[in-house]
Amino acid sequence: MAATTITGSTVDIRLWADPATVEDQAMRQLHNIAALPWAFKHVAVMPDVHYGKGATVGSVIAMRDAVSPAAVGVDIGCGMSAVRTSLTAADLPADLSRLRSRIEAKVPVGFGMHKSEAFNDRDGADWAQFWKGFDDLTPVVGKESGRALNQMGTLGGGNHFIEVCLDEDSRVWLMLHSGSRGIGNLLAQHHIEVARGLAHNAALPDPDLAVFLAHTPQMAAYRHDLYWAQDYARRNRAVMMRLVCDVVRAQFTGVRFEEPISVHHNYVAEETHFGEDVLVTRKGAIRAARGDLGIIPGSMGTGSYIVRGLGNPDSFESASHGAGRRMSRNKARKQFSPQDLAEQTTGVECRKDSGVVDEIPAAYKDIDAVIAAQSDLVEVVARLKQVVCVKG
Repeated sequence: MAATTITGSTVDIRLWADPATVEDQAMRQLHNIAALPWAFKHVAVMPDVHYGKGATVGSVIAMRDAVSPAAVGVDIGCGMSAVRTSLTAADLPADLSRLRSRIEAKVPVGFGMHKSEAFNDRDGADWAQFWKGFDDLTPVVGKESGRALNQMGTLGGGNHFIEVCLDEDSRVWLMLHSGSRGIGNLLAQHHIEVARGLAHNAALPDPDLAVFLAHTPQMAAYRHDLYWAQDYARRNRAVMMRLVCDVVRAQFTGVRFEEPISVHHNYVAEETHFGEDVLVTRKGAIRAARGDLGIIPGSMGTGSYIVRGLGNPDSFESASHGAGRRMSRNKARKQFSPQDLAEQTTGVECRKDSGVVDEIPAAYKDIDAVIAAQSDLVEVVARLKQVVCVKG
């Protein structure tokens, strides 16, 4: 679909979603973002848009010489990884509970952590240099080194997941969703509070949209910590994917794995758009430059898409990060029961208890409609349907 343009104070808002379907809170946030004096060109809004802290989830914001830490979100570097295997549906057992339990035993979920370091040289030869960077982070995280070490290669909770999926050719894929865990959250919360206290942010319509300005020590400190956390998130997914592949390798002799696809969808990047160098913040959006492979997941019962970017300049070469929530977690818990969850995840080996009712498919938008709404942003490479879903 073509984007809809809404006039904003400083820049316009371009939506790849029907404006009538965007909740009032989210629309107010978008107008607040579009009123920021540092905003560039327009705010690009993805079809999975919904209300978030400070900035809407599903928003792409380009700024000149400024960045808003709340527009990244508290899970810095959160994103997706996927690997196609040589297995087919015929290779999988009828009962997938053992495969699910082995993945859960290998990868800690929820608040769980590894008892020792889970990463090794197979995950990258520069671990020593990476961990050395921890000592240069803001002092607020100084006592968190042990937790950061043992959370490397862990899933977390909420909408994070590990899945075994089948594509339309019956090929087996492994897919997972996670970010920078506790260390990224701590860094984000610290810098959001620092930004809120800066004088140039005093008159903003929403304090959570506070920004850091270029050539200031606060901006330099934030970008240093941000890029380290984004690297942590990327490595976290790589370690988890290796652990999941180890589980599959142990159960299916001779299995082969293709090159992984890995994308952030809560992050900042230095990019050039419309002839200018800008800082692009994607909160609930992936980069979709021409030829870029991306991952757009649905809910735990509806499937996901592997896509290829079309490089649309009006979206700042971006696309949605998923289906997007259509109701809050609290509302989902009140409206649905474990029985509803079991019915909506029929055929998927997964948790079906009250602890994950807030992740029920009905709490999310229709992933097929979300994909259709961005046909000028991405093309579909593969449609996946999960048969195993691990949740925290």
